[in-house]
Amino acid sequence: MIDKIAEVSLLYDFYGQLLTERQREVMRLYHEENYSLSEIAKEYLISRQGVHDTLKKAERALHEYEEKLGLVEKLEMTGRAIREIETCIVKMAEDHAGDEGLKRELDQISRIIKSLEQLEQ
Repeated sequence: MIDKIAEVSLLYDFYGQLLTERQREVMRLYHEENYSLSEIAKEYLISRQGVHDTLKKAERALHEYEEKLGLVEKLEMTGRAIREIETCIVKMAEDHAGDEGLKRELDQISRIIKSLEQLEQ
């Protein structure tokens, strides 16, 4: 997969609403607002260790959701498949450069693929 911070961020995008409100808020402050553990602890009047434990528990929950549902893996597989299809289309277009009808159809397929890639982002 990707680096740990990006991975947790992606998992949070998919499964964040399944976390408790406190877990979501601590994750948001830590990952999006770049608060330190101490700053979050001060905000919630809990120990730094309590913040650390909340973050780890939330991250563990996100990984468990991914293990069960596999939505991030499905997204990655879909992206790979789209890129492979696009590569095949480019090769077909090169191999059949003189066939204008086929070129139009391949161009249409390429436009559809580009719209799928935009959804993926």
